[in-house]
Amino acid sequence: MRLPVRLPLALVLAAACAATQAQPAPAAAPKPFVEREIARFDEPWAMAFLPDGRLLVSEKAGRLQLYDIAGDKRIRIAGVPEVAYGGQGGFGDVVLHPRFAENGWVYLSYAEPGEGDTAGAAVARARLDLDNARLADLQVVWRQSPKVSGQGHYGHRIAFDRDGLLWITSSERQKFDPAQDMAGNLGKIVRLRDDGQVPDGNPFAAQGGVAAQVWSLGHRNMLGIAFADDGRLWVHEMGPKGGDELNLIARGANYGYPIVSNGDHYDGKPIPDHDTRPEFRAPAVTRNPVISPAGFIIYRGDRYPGWNGQGLIGGLSSQSLVRVAFDGDAAREAARYDMGTRIREVEQGPDGTVWLLEDGGRGAKGRLYRLEPAS
Repeated sequence: MRLPVRLPLALVLAAACAATQAQPAPAAAPKPFVEREIARFDEPWAMAFLPDGRLLVSEKAGRLQLYDIAGDKRIRIAGVPEVAYGGQGGFGDVVLHPRFAENGWVYLSYAEPGEGDTAGAAVARARLDLDNARLADLQVVWRQSPKVSGQGHYGHRIAFDRDGLLWITSSERQKFDPAQDMAGNLGKIVRLRDDGQVPDGNPFAAQGGVAAQVWSLGHRNMLGIAFADDGRLWVHEMGPKGGDELNLIARGANYGYPIVSNGDHYDGKPIPDHDTRPEFRAPAVTRNPVISPAGFIIYRGDRYPGWNGQGLIGGLSSQSLVRVAFDGDAAREAARYDMGTRIREVEQGPDGTVWLLEDGGRGAKGRLYRLEPAS
């Protein structure tokens, strides 16, 4: 089985440490597109295109909408699991199985209620019954462990690799130390089969339990995950006060949080930088001031000249769309486009057009934008 990262870990770590760039906020670039508002949704979080061009949109309070763009019609899909709604918690990602046309599986992430005041991220799959507008045969394939109190840092972004394996970002729930604790899966990137079973090749499989799910550790709040055409896996995460990261993910690597970070705690207490502890994997790019990264794709197409193979990241606090260029193990910010609003999600449509979801925080409507090439 081909693994997403095939370089020897020592070489990957050394290259990444050398390539780390702390990048200040650049001036906004001229937009090579015109954004067009298409629709509005209630606190939208993620979206996925169906093969027929219709769009699935998750709404944070626990609704899944099927939106017909051409007819400007929407249908609420029944059968969504109960979500723990509040703070950063609620309904999260929606991703189609790579063989959706054959099996009809759609994967959903959400904050799942636990006992008392606890909650944790979960990923379920269900068959999308379009004739009856419902989810059928819903199965939970993964859960954060342990469930904890609080309403922050779930992560729960989902991606499939070219071998059909399921990858999940499991953030540390604002609890810090669990990111280094292999007794749980908080602050980790998880690699599973599409049914939730542990595949061959996971680096900590011999430890058993939830540790067997883990591919990498020492992460904070990961809200974007994407595979490049060369198989490399890129994940961005929100830093604390400063220090947003874009990371090239290596098998078994420890990214150091909360022991190291290029940001500091919100109370002003400093955190040692990555270069003080070379045993931890350093990010390819760090940002201070932060962009508060959200949705993330690696664009494949020619509708926007020069964008093919580059990353597109939604910025929340920066109210921007950030374009990232990759060069092997290195990455750099290529352009930043001022969107004038918080961008929660980025997706590519079947024809190569880029679509954005505005963050509809605190019960607000969030706009769906289509980016039309300026030419």
